[in-house]
Amino acid sequence: MTGALLQVGLKDAEEALADLGGLIARLDDPTLAFEDVGQALITSTHDRWDRGVAPDGSPWPKSLRVKKYGGKTLKLSARLYRSVTANASRTGVEIGTNVVYAAIHQFGGSVDKAARDAVLHFKVNKKTGTWRFARATKKATLAQKRRIGAHTVTLPARPFLGLDQDDPRTITTIFENFLSAGGALQ
Repeated sequence: MTGALLQVGLKDAEEALADLGGLIARLDDPTLAFEDVGQALITSTHDRWDRGVAPDGSPWPKSLRVKKYGGKTLKLSARLYRSVTANASRTGVEIGTNVVYAAIHQFGGSVDKAARDAVLHFKVNKKTGTWRFARATKKATLAQKRRIGAHTVTLPARPFLGLDQDDPRTITTIFENFLSAGGALQ
């Protein structure tokens, strides 16, 4: 026979096939890798939250409370912050919260408040001698029943869930380590 012949073979074929079998087995149930991805995304979400920025890097509009008294937007009680969780499975990971008011903060929107009767608590500002609202505690020096008219409160979007520019690289690294090391990162 004239012409050319090229033969390709596997040296140590049994070892290569065993490695390939291990890789296929890991891919059959990547739940551990998805758990690591979930934890990494929670950390990333909390980091952005502490900086007060959306996943796209844009700063959140400051809340009225923060403008007036200081502190951090969306972190007075930290309930929403602490509620961010991950749920991993064989097919992926979900990051989210079960706090009912999360959506209005994530997407923004308007809330219609009906007219209602309320007891308002006040205390005297000792420096200026003027009255200001207070919590219903021992510090409040005056309580009055008042009618609060119907009104609409508009909240700007302050997205906290989502991927930032570094998250895809982190996810890739987690899966590379999962596939090469034979397990998820600890």
